[in-house]
Amino acid sequence: MKLKILVKEKRLEHNMTLETLSKLSGISKGHLSKIEREERSPKLMTMIQIATALKIDIKELYKIIP
Repeated sequence: MKLKILVKEKRLEHNMTLETLSKLSGISKGHLSKIEREERSPKLMTMIQIATALKIDIKELYKIIP
């Protein structure tokens, strides 16, 4: 099983640009971009910041895939 991170999907559902999410979360655009492309494994605190900025439960940012 693998854990897929859904930051880009959730960001687009909220009609939000990377720049806006960056400003709201306090995370750089570059770092967010790397998370979205799965080039970085974000720490829990980073995911909490993203979920807070998107006004969603952190569980919505993850999907388990076989």
